[in-house]
Amino acid sequence: MDLDAFVAAHQGAWWRLQQLTEKARHIHQIGPDELDEMVHLYQRTGANLAHARVEYAADAMLVNRLTLLVGDAHGVLYGQRDPEVKRSLLTFATVTYPAAIYALRRYIVVAALLTFVPWAAMQVWLSVSPEAFDVVGPEAATEQYIEQDFEDYYSNQPSQDFATQVFLNNIRVGFLAFAAGILFCVVTAALLAWNGANGGVAGGLFTHVGQSDKFWGLILPHGLLELSAVVVAGAAGLRIGWAMIAPGDRLRSHALTEEARRTGSVLVGLVAAFLLAAIVEGFVTGKPWPTEVRVGIGIGVFLLFWGWTIVYVVKVRRAGRGDFTADAPL
Repeated sequence: MDLDAFVAAHQGAWWRLQQLTEKARHIHQIGPDELDEMVHLYQRTGANLAHARVEYAADAMLVNRLTLLVGDAHGVLYGQRDPEVKRSLLTFATVTYPAAIYALRRYIVVAALLTFVPWAAMQVWLSVSPEAFDVVGPEAATEQYIEQDFEDYYSNQPSQDFATQVFLNNIRVGFLAFAAGILFCVVTAALLAWNGANGGVAGGLFTHVGQSDKFWGLILPHGLLELSAVVVAGAAGLRIGWAMIAPGDRLRSHALTEEARRTGSVLVGLVAAFLLAAIVEGFVTGKPWPTEVRVGIGIGVFLLFWGWTIVYVVKVRRAGRGDFTADAPL
């Protein structure tokens, strides 16, 4: 087929593809049938372009025209996915996730009390009681823990390996706190209290010997975010557990399904939080940097975690929708 015949045979399809490409730049203006037609014409014109490059390479104008036409169609067909994904992620970060966190506010208070009351009790007790301090373990082992082992834990592995280990462990703890809620809150509550008590024991040992600044300097960089995420995971578990205890006029199976659906977006956000906490713990906590720098980074990621929720609540209240509840959009 000579060049003129080739152009005449396909000119209509090329013109139609160009028309649909322009229309598809505004996704809401093109229907599904036209979109299917555009995909077909894009594939057909792509084949025409390949043929033209072989048979009519000397006609640079034709090859360039088809190259631009196929490139524009490709960008419209496949490039629109990125903005849609970006919009979805932005909506999740600024609306879906903070709304889900706010819906858990009462359970978050309970989960925080279950974590930090045992923490405070154990830390105060061990810091002021020589008898309690001696009961924790042999004197040599306790001294080794305070002077070396606790700090070495954060720096005795390559940062990337340690961060991966911490991330996987945090995921395990967080999802256990969530899933255990199905057992009528008991296991979740016990897990939160145990986690808090262990932190209090470590803090009490350091406080007893006058090294509380060392303890907080190693805990706060990653702990502010990590503990926040564990508390929120526990709160989601408590909500599910309470639905099992008091399902209202719902069957327990229906209550479980509904509450699991409502808290699902929280778990997605917590994966990101646990990842960020693990990165801080692996690459910041154990570094020989000034304490103020490391703690400052910890405060920064802590504010990042809670900031979305705070901004969301402020916006909703300013908009006069101060009555949003646990059924806020998830």
